[in-house]
Amino acid sequence: MVPTTMPHDYHSYPRYDFEYGVQDSKTGDVKDQWEHRDGDQVKGSYTLKEADGTTRVVDYHADDHHGFNAVVTKLGTASHPETYHHQHGDWEGGNGGHGYGHGHGYGYGHASSYAKVKLH
Repeated sequence: MVPTTMPHDYHSYPRYDFEYGVQDSKTGDVKDQWEHRDGDQVKGSYTLKEADGTTRVVDYHADDHHGFNAVVTKLGTASHPETYHHQHGDWEGGNGGHGYGHGHGYGYGHASSYAKVKLH
């Protein structure tokens, strides 16, 4: 009989590399991350697009002696678009101000993502 799962060696030396990213033009979700671990040393970075248009970059490292340390950098200039008030009334053919999108803009975006994991 063949076991369905492999037993885990909880005492093995931890070592890995991974990275992933997302770029979704419909929602504006843009982010990526990478991380490298070799024993008790961990080093990595992640980047994400903030709602105000800036980009947050976090570079970090951790080990048994110094703990977790991160440097956060904000790139770009924040922008806050003007807001407009909605007038109640007929639109999209009526419905007394309760228009329905009829599929306009739903499910027609383009997004991509990736993930890589390499165990050593």
